[in-house]
Amino acid sequence: MKPCAAAASEFTDNNTNTTTTEITRHGPVIAGVLDAARRATDRGVAHLLAQQDDQGWWKGDLETNVTMDAEDLLLRQFLGIQDEKTVRAAALFIRGEQRGDGTWATFYGGPGDLSTTIEAYVALRLAGDLPDAPHMERAAAWIRARGGIAASRVFTRIWLALFGWWKWDDLPELPPELIFLPSWFPLNIYDFGCWARQTIVPLTVVSAKRPVRPAPFALDELHANPRVPNPRKRLSTPTSWEGAFQRLDKALHVYRKVAPARLRGAAMKSAARWIVERQENDGCWGGIQPPAVYSLIALHLLGYDLDHPVMRAGLESLDRFTVWREDGARMIEACQSPVWDTCLATIALADAGVRPDDPALVKAADWMMSEQIVRPGDWAVRRPGVEPGGWAFEFHNDNYPDIDDTAEVVLALRRVAHPDRARTEATVDRAVRWNLGMQSKNGAWAAFDADNTSPFPNRLPFCDFGEVIDPPSADVTAHVVEMLAVEGKAHDPRTRRGIEWLLAEQEPSGAWFGRWGVNYVYGTGAVVPALIAAGLPAAHPAVRRAVGWLESVQNDDGGWGEDLRSYREAGWAGRGASTASQTAWALLALLAAGERDGRSVERGVAWLAGTQREDGSWDEPYFTGTGFPWDFSINYHLYRQVFPLTALGRYVHGEPTYPDLATREGT
Repeated sequence: MKPCAAAASEFTDNNTNTTTTEITRHGPVIAGVLDAARRATDRGVAHLLAQQDDQGWWKGDLETNVTMDAEDLLLRQFLGIQDEKTVRAAALFIRGEQRGDGTWATFYGGPGDLSTTIEAYVALRLAGDLPDAPHMERAAAWIRARGGIAASRVFTRIWLALFGWWKWDDLPELPPELIFLPSWFPLNIYDFGCWARQTIVPLTVVSAKRPVRPAPFALDELHANPRVPNPRKRLSTPTSWEGAFQRLDKALHVYRKVAPARLRGAAMKSAARWIVERQENDGCWGGIQPPAVYSLIALHLLGYDLDHPVMRAGLESLDRFTVWREDGARMIEACQSPVWDTCLATIALADAGVRPDDPALVKAADWMMSEQIVRPGDWAVRRPGVEPGGWAFEFHNDNYPDIDDTAEVVLALRRVAHPDRARTEATVDRAVRWNLGMQSKNGAWAAFDADNTSPFPNRLPFCDFGEVIDPPSADVTAHVVEMLAVEGKAHDPRTRRGIEWLLAEQEPSGAWFGRWGVNYVYGTGAVVPALIAAGLPAAHPAVRRAVGWLESVQNDDGGWGEDLRSYREAGWAGRGASTASQTAWALLALLAAGERDGRSVERGVAWLAGTQREDGSWDEPYFTGTGFPWDFSINYHLYRQVFPLTALGRYVHGEPTYPDLATREGT
């Protein structure tokens, strides 16, 4: 992608030889935009179709940060399964991500991150990089200047404790007896979001066992004060929540010394059983890398040798998260996104004019329908009477289907003219019932669970990194509302409650917060099309405020962008270098709001057409996906393709239509 300042300020239509002739305070008015959009759409369709797997799915690389690669090497060191090829390839990738100041960031263009830099440094030490090498000295100096290891997050210090580089006594206590707390009790495991739950359960075993493998070297150079490497932190005021949970942690440290051996042993056995029961068919846990890593360590500590089928399958699953690059570097994906990528690609192709009965779309629909999950998972703890019927994000994750994927898969299936209509109807009906059953009490929807809103987990000293609960969000709620409207349920009381929640959540600026994408541009790009699909007129005050905000944050080059710093600093909302995916999100909202002939849409479409590469793709180094706001960011490599194609397609062909919508109304 071209940076803002370098993006084309003049667009030439090769067919008509017309160029920009008028300059206004909003920037250039572009001529020949519709023809350019058509050509860009055709190129984008060809490129996307060429990426489809023979089985019908799409999957782009999912890029996060080097902690995935560093922790993979630390795991292999802990289990004694390092091999020279893996170490060399991982180190090549980690070195390549280091910046000039010696640090590693969690997203492209972001600031150096202390914990990420520490883990990357340690991984390179394991790979043989010497501490007096210039790139290592720069990293160590930066780490020391920011407090050293003692200032890093808990998860980083746990990894270091595994090798004796940090004291277990100086880490928050996490007792395995947590597994016995009933689901109604505060701080039971189901109070945590599913991603945190899958990580915390195995870590209770690790915390109880406190293993130490002999470290192959010291890390004195990473302590701000090597003579006092583990400085004591002052306790907060007892009357504050932070102080209360700090004292709870001190009490748990005391309990550890007196915990009945039989109770602790039973708790660890129950935790092991919980972990094994949730291993997926491909050997992974939850389809994501971090729980798999900690589950393997926990089970190994409980006596599972490396040849045990559970361990063998788990280790093999991690290899499937590996992306080998042309230069020989090896990048680890935090997870894989085939269901999400496939439904978005299907919608994009349909919007771009591909016939609904095209074999590529039918094949995609077949694959998506085969991935529907029809057995209960952990979500059923809070919704025991709801019939399963959702989709997960990944290839294998039957325990944790998510509401967002399910809504978008239904929207994708409705764009395909599948020859087996009865199968499609049965699949969709089951999915709609599941999504409705997962509505939270406040009328909105979260990603994985209903009413996962306990205020307590985020206050634990252990939870100092990212979100650990799964409250409803505007983007997920919007996708569900849009899907329900397409299914003829716009006037269903449950849909109306979702709409009311969305309207109440609109920011004073006119934008909506984006939980799973960056950020206000993503949230607004999801909510406006949903509100319009549900019957709100384009003249509705909420829609007009959203349009006004999007127009106010459009970049001078015609695109839109938003930096991840908007999660921490309000001044960054809607600000950042233009990206293909974020420009598309803004356009989707504006097009839905009836702004097709407006200058902002024209300029945005021209930016997309002008920055498309010759092969029909777009370049996008910026991270526009969100795992945890600010703490864990994602560059979905297919976002740069599917969302621009969707926006261009809707500009060229109009908003998506569902001819049988009226006949399904009220069903």
